Amino acid sequence: MSLLTLLLAALACGAPLASAAPLTLDADAPATANWAGTCFPALDFQKPLVMPSDNRNWWCDPSTEYAFVGFSYEVTACQSREQLNKEFSDIRHNFHSRYVRLYGACDNDGFYDDIVDAAWNNDLGVHALVWFGFNGDDVWMTRRDTLFASLHANPLAKFVTRGVQFGSEPLFDNVLPHAQLAQQVLLAKQNLSSLNIPVTVSELAYGYQERGGAQDVLDAVDFINIHMLPFFSQEASTANASWPLVMDDLQWFIDHGEGKKMYLDENGWPSVTSSGVQPNSPDAVADIKNERDYFMLLDKHCEDFKPVVGGGVGWFAHIYSDYMEPGYGIYDVDGEKKIWFNPRTHC
Repeated sequence: MSLLTLLLAALACGAPLASAAPLTLDADAPATANWAGTCFPALDFQKPLVMPSDNRNWWCDPSTEYAFVGFSYEVTACQSREQLNKEFSDIRHNFHSRYVRLYGACDNDGFYDDIVDAAWNNDLGVHALVWFGFNGDDVWMTRRDTLFASLHANPLAKFVTRGVQFGSEPLFDNVLPHAQLAQQVLLAKQNLSSLNIPVTVSELAYGYQERGGAQDVLDAVDFINIHMLPFFSQEASTANASWPLVMDDLQWFIDHGEGKKMYLDENGWPSVTSSGVQPNSPDAVADIKNERDYFMLLDKHCEDFKPVVGGGVGWFAHIYSDYMEPGYGIYDVDGEKKIWFNPRTHC
């Protein structure tokens, strides 16, 4: 079976590609057609038998994405297609997620095609990522080019890829001067314009602020992905007391983001500290209770996120499992759920 046939084969939600009925990409179908009567990746989405020619009217309106939207999902482990499908199914069906936001990098040939397959099988949108890493090298350019080639070559990619991020924290980590980063965003938007895939940067408020606001980057991005990690604030104590810290950073983006859609993408509170996770406040508490309390706090404020400019604020939970990043997972390293987690997707 050809790769094209594999990529286009899908019908029932969660069905393996190899066993599903093939879809048809209809070049003559109007872009405004919506055969399933719903949008992607709404929780009631049903796959159409005939795909539209492009994705211009495929996605749900951003104003519907103002509460919990999904998980950050680290791919450094280069998960197999089978594991991706299993975990994406859990993410969708047990937690009512609409998206996964990729974190880290896997440089295996064809890995993003596996991501697309698993996302399509499980009705998930993807915030893809150009990962800079922490070594100060230029491997990110190869990752960028490989991702863009896959987005153009894989006919399903534009139907599951909600956006491309440059990250993680390229301003805070001083990967590129902000003018060069803004130029990378503009070049990426040009490259992906025929696919209608928007581009952003995944960054802390402080990453912008310490570079004079880096307004050129905020001007360049199509939407704003915000790292919200109040545990690292110099004023941090407990998660239940962190709402003013969340609002301080969020208000900065409201004031400088020109009304663009906003997501909290790298967003969480650790249950343990480690060599790379150390507080900047002596009062900051890292334990399972505070990890749980942080997400419950965000869920409690659903009604506050909903009316924010740009269509409300959607938030991801960072991260799916502790095997990806110690202390942040909803699951521990043994695959057992660490915390109660059932946030609202609307209010």
